[in-house]
Amino acid sequence: MDNIQLNNTEPVMESKKLNSQKKLQLWLKNNLFKDWKNAIVTIITLMFTIYLLTKVGKFLLTSEWGVVTDNLRLLFVGQFPMEEIWRLWVALLLLSVLLGTTWGAWRGIIGHVAISLSVLFIVFGILPYTEVESKIYLFSNVAAIILFYFVGKYVPKVKVPMLALWILFIPITLSIINGFGVLEPVKTNIWGGFLLTLVIASVAIICSFPLGLLLAVGRRSKLPLIKYFCILYIELIRGMPLIMVLFIAQLLLPMFLGGIQLDNVVRAMIAFTLFSAAYLAENIRGGLQSVPRGQFEAAQALGLSNFKLMVFIVLPQALKAVIPAMVGQFISVFKDTSLVAVIGLADFLGMGKKIAANPAYLGKYMELYIVIAFMYFIFCFLMSHVSKHIEKSLGVGTR
Repeated sequence: MDNIQLNNTEPVMESKKLNSQKKLQLWLKNNLFKDWKNAIVTIITLMFTIYLLTKVGKFLLTSEWGVVTDNLRLLFVGQFPMEEIWRLWVALLLLSVLLGTTWGAWRGIIGHVAISLSVLFIVFGILPYTEVESKIYLFSNVAAIILFYFVGKYVPKVKVPMLALWILFIPITLSIINGFGVLEPVKTNIWGGFLLTLVIASVAIICSFPLGLLLAVGRRSKLPLIKYFCILYIELIRGMPLIMVLFIAQLLLPMFLGGIQLDNVVRAMIAFTLFSAAYLAENIRGGLQSVPRGQFEAAQALGLSNFKLMVFIVLPQALKAVIPAMVGQFISVFKDTSLVAVIGLADFLGMGKKIAANPAYLGKYMELYIVIAFMYFIFCFLMSHVSKHIEKSLGVGTR
């Protein structure tokens, strides 16, 4: 009986292989070799791709990556004191705990972010030139994501505390870095590298959203004072380049604050927040204009107040419609943090330029910039990927 069963399954497997081969041949014919013109384009593209991959592979294999491996700490944390780097690892561990718990509690797109960061931690952890202490911290973060995934999955009461911690994450992180006011704070003028890029971008993105939302709603206000103030602010900021806003924040902001001294990093955060808010306001205003007039009339017929109309009817529809534009603005903010170099701050790219200027690494800047570009790409792609899944879950673009 066993022999009979085996003999019966063999033809089925062979037919499946034949079907898959036919499907592959049909796909190649219809998409790549449909006619002689299509075939020529396919062959030329294939030859160019092979040539490009050969050159890139040769460069990656023959390059000296010592310029990167010798300066990993400078690239990621700048001149942050070695004895205080544990504060950054604690903040990163808190992020891992939040990601893991949120992934377990809500599933969804947050799992993609958690998995991507885990893979990044593992890659840096297995590299031979990563310090032993850093390896321990990196794998501890991976373990925290996995462990707290199960906590979020099987402990339903954890959802409310998670939301509160996400809201307070940036203040808590900055407090950890500054020692909660008990330990001696690390001065921001020695912050640098990817740490500085993440801090400025995160604060600007989180703070500019509510400000941009208020400006967009205020621009549609019936009160002339509020309406024209919002219009003046939006048009004034959008009419200036970001570099000018950074210089204004550095030179004029202390004068407007009555002589209150702010360090350069805080001024940069304020400049990016004010600049991004103006563009977000216009994006959100476009969403507000896309809401049909019938929605307003129906809400007014139900007796809803203007506040409830805006919060429960208009804004959910408007924000859903402009998710791609808002995320595009967030990505621009993340990349534009490289402009802080003009006011004397060394962000991720700025630190790379300083390392490339070292006479010991002359001619090796390409390897450095490839790693910097790769890190920018990873985080920008994550934001874009999250945006795409949010749109899909909300049914954006579907009828």
